[in-house]
Amino acid sequence: MGRGRQKAKHTKVARELKYFSPDTNYNALERELTGHPANDPRLDEDLAKWPEYEAGKPGKDADTDDDADADADDQYVDHYATEDEQKRA
Repeated sequence: MGRGRQKAKHTKVARELKYFSPDTNYNALERELTGHPANDPRLDEDLAKWPEYEAGKPGKDADTDDDADADADDQYVDHYATEDEQKRA
């Protein structure tokens, strides 16, 4: 006995949560889902420090230079490899 009042309160809370519809801020939701706002002064400041990330900025063409990546792979040196392994590479 005594469970009726507890169950009634629980049912009331569950019903309120089920049918509660808060006002949705769609602009804030869009900013959150895209990862960053369109005009963020902190982003502009960081991109000025690190220009190699400029391609990832919203509104910019995200086209990358594949030739630069291939050159970087050719220059890689494994400092932990033995002399034999380095000669084979």
